Amino acid sequence: MNRYRAWCPHCLDFHAHFLHPGVYERCAPHSVATCFGTQPLTSKGPRFERLIDPHLQILDMDAQGIAASVISSADVVQSRSWAEPAEEALLAAQVNDMAADWVARFPGRFIGSAVVPLGDMRLAMRELERALAMGLRIVNLPSNHRGQYLGESRYAELWAAVHERGLVAFIHPDGVRDPWFQEYALWNSIGQSIEEVKVMSSLIYEGVLERHRGVKTVMAHGGGYMPYYMGRLDRNVAFRPSTARNLSKLPSEYLADFHYDSCVYDPRTLENLVERVGAQRVVLGGDDPFADVTALALLESAARLSDEQRGWIAGGTAARLLEGLLPREAARNA
Repeated sequence: MNRYRAWCPHCLDFHAHFLHPGVYERCAPHSVATCFGTQPLTSKGPRFERLIDPHLQILDMDAQGIAASVISSADVVQSRSWAEPAEEALLAAQVNDMAADWVARFPGRFIGSAVVPLGDMRLAMRELERALAMGLRIVNLPSNHRGQYLGESRYAELWAAVHERGLVAFIHPDGVRDPWFQEYALWNSIGQSIEEVKVMSSLIYEGVLERHRGVKTVMAHGGGYMPYYMGRLDRNVAFRPSTARNLSKLPSEYLADFHYDSCVYDPRTLENLVERVGAQRVVLGGDDPFADVTALALLESAARLSDEQRGWIAGGTAARLLEGLLPREAARNA
């Protein structure tokens, strides 16, 4: 690890989860992870404890060599999109209060993200303002809200705020709700990656990346399948020019406008991602406490990467992405 410290003074995990116990209890029966309440999850055991106890997360971080973690709501089990707007807003506020509390108690170790109640954009913008006042500068977004993906016009005010204020959007699907994906837990194995393809396509084709050039987005799970199958999208533009009405370049060229986390579970996939978009567009993603391999171990096993590339991924890219957004204590570890 010391081999790439020149590019990464501190390691920063951009993908660590937490749960609010009360929100979890209310939302879990509606989540894809419980098959919409028919397969309840246990709320006991070490993994659950790490989701609700910041001290246990810090022990994990210390063991792995992680200086700071971006914490985001584990929305595959506590997504609030099922709720009516007023309750969704209340639940979102509880999640954000918990994120802000962890940051306040451990300002050098945690960087908080905020969720917003997308069922009512007026309430979403109100909660975003409240979250910003608490120091949360990363917006944790699902791929869609009740089938409306993030490129659609109803989210225009949100994307304008993210861009104009220099915030970072961390896009992490809260699960594909098609019942077909419940068999064999496909909602998790392939469903998340499909959702990432859909939301990136929405942002590209609806023109969000054109209207807000330079907007900071980080795609969970390395952007799913999107970075590896762009030839067909480019071909489609050539055969159907009308599909490019909101584009100024080929769909594949927009890959460089996103950032991605390294949480792809396979060293060859990580190598291919870096080859396609460059290490300076990739941040470290551990998916703590759900992943079975640590983010730095996966990074080390990607044999085709150089130490400079590993350094950018381990913390250099995140430090640049978050520059100017963090309080002093967290910035020291970024």
